[in-house]
Amino acid sequence: MKGELAAFVDTSVLAYAVCADHPEKQRLARSIVERGFVEGCYATSTQVLVELYDVLTRRAEVKLSTMEAADYVRALREWHLVEVDTDLVSAAVSLAEREELSPWDAAILEAARRADCTRVLSESLPAGRTYEGVRVENPFG
Repeated sequence: MKGELAAFVDTSVLAYAVCADHPEKQRLARSIVERGFVEGCYATSTQVLVELYDVLTRRAEVKLSTMEAADYVRALREWHLVEVDTDLVSAAVSLAEREELSPWDAAILEAARRADCTRVLSESLPAGRTYEGVRVENPFG
């Protein structure tokens, strides 16, 4: 890690950076991803990398080849990466119950907390909400 972490980055932001479906979102997402590689200031998780591969190869309007998606996911391993383990899963399930979240969204928030990030950049989670010290920000809104 090159410096202090600015935020945890969710799947949607990483996907927009390489998909031309929405040019303005792509421009903003690319600037976030480029800053992450240059400054080492963002975190993500193993869960996000798996979700990203799925989105890019199966669900995006403009799909990438499996090789292109895999190369992108591999490159993101340079970022601060939170591994999803049984402790994180347990904490995410508890958070999901308390906050009425999906377990997947709760795992994103718990991974951000584990990385000591106070912000999550996401289009999927409710912008402006704070969950146990982690604030959700939509970089596109």
